[in-house]
Amino acid sequence: MISVAARDDSAREAVPYADPLGEPFLSTRFALPARPATFVRRPRLTHHLDQALDTPLTLVNGAAGAGKTLLVADWAAGLGQPVGWLTGEAGDRQPGVFWAYVLRALHLADVPLPSGADPGPASAGRVDHGLLARLAAELSGRDRPVVLVLDEFHRLTTRENAEQLEFVLHHAGDGLRLVLVSRTEPLLPLHRYRASAAVTEIRNDELAFTPDEAGDLLARHGLRLPGPAVRALVERTGGWAAGLRLSALAARQSADPETYLKEFEAGRSTIADFLLAEVLGLQPAPTQDLLLRTSVLDRFRPELAEALTGRPGAESLLAGLCRQNAFVEDLGQFWYRLHPLFGEILRVHLRARLPGLEPELHRRAARWLRDFGAVPEALAHGAAADDWEFTAGVFVDDLAIGRLFTELRADHLRDLFSRLDPRATGAATDLVRAARELSEHDLDHGLAHLGRAEEQLPAGAAEGGRLSCALLECLAARLTGAPGRAEQAMATAARLRREVPAHLLAKHPELDALLLTHLGATRLWAGRFDAARAALAEVLDGPSDAATALPRQDSLGQLALLDYLDGWIGRAESAALTAADASRDADVRPFPGAGLGQLVLAAVAVDRDELDRARSLLDEAAGCGVVGADPVTEACRAMVTARLLLARKEPQAAARAATPAVATLTTSPWAEAHAALTASALRLAEGRPDAAAEMLAATPCSGAPACAADVAWALLAAGRRAQAVQAVEAVEGLCGGDRAGPGVTVRATLVRARAAAEGGDTAAAAKLLARALLEARPDRLRRPFLDAGPGIRRLLETPYLHGLALGWLLGEAPAPHDRPGTAPGPPALVVEELSGREREVLTRLAQMMSTQEMAADLYISVNTVKTHLKSVYRKLGVNRRGEAVRRARERGLL
Repeated sequence: MISVAARDDSAREAVPYADPLGEPFLSTRFALPARPATFVRRPRLTHHLDQALDTPLTLVNGAAGAGKTLLVADWAAGLGQPVGWLTGEAGDRQPGVFWAYVLRALHLADVPLPSGADPGPASAGRVDHGLLARLAAELSGRDRPVVLVLDEFHRLTTRENAEQLEFVLHHAGDGLRLVLVSRTEPLLPLHRYRASAAVTEIRNDELAFTPDEAGDLLARHGLRLPGPAVRALVERTGGWAAGLRLSALAARQSADPETYLKEFEAGRSTIADFLLAEVLGLQPAPTQDLLLRTSVLDRFRPELAEALTGRPGAESLLAGLCRQNAFVEDLGQFWYRLHPLFGEILRVHLRARLPGLEPELHRRAARWLRDFGAVPEALAHGAAADDWEFTAGVFVDDLAIGRLFTELRADHLRDLFSRLDPRATGAATDLVRAARELSEHDLDHGLAHLGRAEEQLPAGAAEGGRLSCALLECLAARLTGAPGRAEQAMATAARLRREVPAHLLAKHPELDALLLTHLGATRLWAGRFDAARAALAEVLDGPSDAATALPRQDSLGQLALLDYLDGWIGRAESAALTAADASRDADVRPFPGAGLGQLVLAAVAVDRDELDRARSLLDEAAGCGVVGADPVTEACRAMVTARLLLARKEPQAAARAATPAVATLTTSPWAEAHAALTASALRLAEGRPDAAAEMLAATPCSGAPACAADVAWALLAAGRRAQAVQAVEAVEGLCGGDRAGPGVTVRATLVRARAAAEGGDTAAAAKLLARALLEARPDRLRRPFLDAGPGIRRLLETPYLHGLALGWLLGEAPAPHDRPGTAPGPPALVVEELSGREREVLTRLAQMMSTQEMAADLYISVNTVKTHLKSVYRKLGVNRRGEAVRRARERGLL
């Protein structure tokens, strides 16, 4: 610390007390600035400044109010040695005056001046080169370097001063450590110092307060705020020291400081007074105008700034503002932005100084950005200008309408277009209205606006508008259950795609993905399973990125349902698990097929007699999307709910739940068939087998093996054995090749087994039951055996059949000593088994994979793996990995 009182008075008298202009030296300009009581010491920066003792030059460069001066003053005070300090003023620019002040600062730091340096420069306008040479020589001979701090150096800088200072610094060698505190870049050859690692630099970004430092600063002002509130303030102010301090001072006057700091109007605050005076007010009129006009932009290029000002030369102005640290940031690639708080204040000032200009600036920006290819920003500025015909036109022409359904920013787009003026007219505006309403499942208004848009589109309209119409037509067909409408829309889209530039289609892969997903859904609804599978598989074979994530997830859920309906339980479960995991891992807006993965998993759980799990999955599915939005999803929900209720012996509730809660233009044969099967089950429960059989006779099962197998089963239950066997033969005719999986063939085989048993052919029944057990075991299909009746249950007690069922359908028989005095009864049915994904995790557990390796191998998150592991441990009754593997091997699961 410098102690003025301790200095030798005789040494002082050798230096004049006035500069070459005759002005007295003011002692405050040579003293370390005092730190206020609210000053926050920041060790990360003072430690960085310690490097200044090892480099000839140190530059602390930042905006006004960044905390530069107090930071360096605090560091200098802690050095334990005299420090030369000079706070610059604009009048010190003349070389003679500048060096007179530098010599005075060195003298007050107990640095002996060279012979002939007294009384300093005689002329204000010049300095003798010999004086500088003698000063450099004197400094170079010092055993310990002197630290000289030139604060507010931007006020002192001229090219001549900078060249002379660089001469002294270079020739002083290790005798001088120069610290420059400045808002602007000094006119020194910094590149040479950087190349030789001879400079320490602390710049604006490093000077910004961290949330922890900001919390400390607020606490010193008597404000203790929660972490999120502090982080929000740091984000808004950019960690700018003066902004944080002024905000804290103002918040102390508020009854609710936290709310004030969240909502204060920067344009009408002491922060605004500071920035308008210290930054904007120091700029010439053309620069002020550029700053005011670009304040409406989040980022901008020089050409865009020129479009808003109507004047050339923006590039040099912006580069100069960056060098001055005038709250303009260089983002690279010729993009710039204003400091967020500065921009907020300038917008308020713009409205006051140039009222009514802001909408026009947004309009100019929107058109420039559209031509530049920055469509999202063009949309934002078009909306801000309230120019909805332009904004909607850009959106539609860019083929971006699918982004309302798929993109991570879809909510932002929906919010943007929620402000669409109801008076705005035109095909593009009605298309956007239709897309937004259909994305929100407002079918009536969406279809009305789609029809109006199609009426307004001229015959030779641009491809963007017509292709957008085709996409919305395909979605409308899906939501209304109109397969023919979807096929027509797809044919139109295929024709239009040939006319659209390839780069535009490549830019929007979600367009094809959505078209195919909606087409696949309508085909699935119509019972055209093979055609549906082809369309949906094409989605999964297409581009995989953020834009196509939702249609891919939607398609995967539908493919899982197709596999389930065809009896391929394992494949269905695998696809459904992936779809369900994606819906859990992603925070996405509900889409038409949301929750379908969970519904298929619930169906699988019913087939395995895991009824509590099925109920849980049904509840989870209900929380994934809008119930009643998508016919396929609702048909699946109705089917699974009805099956669950039948398994719980609630036929009346099942019959009420069996009809999909959605209005459609056409009926789905498989959905209608499942509803009829449920209704027939109710008739059987009521003791009306004839009525049940009549209902089954009219059930449409053409081309659907799963449905035909269920009908055969129901006929057998109704006492129509001959008809049931004929139905099974029809099923077997439909099951050629690999068309149908165990979910179908096991039921069909059990129908034959029961029919044989009821006909007295026990040997044939046992043989058929053995085949069914072998087919069912890999997928743990228990429900068909539970529904097969007491005759099948008795056959399972046969020793060799018992062996086939043990461990998955039947539990272990209790040991005789566990039940003294009684003969062991038939083994109990297993209540709950591992799901398919849990078995996959268990297999990898046995392979000694880590949690992270399992996640990567299964394409799921680490958290999802942990959830499956907990479930595996619970079901196996263990707590550790090794125990889980050992228990699984004991039960034949590995």
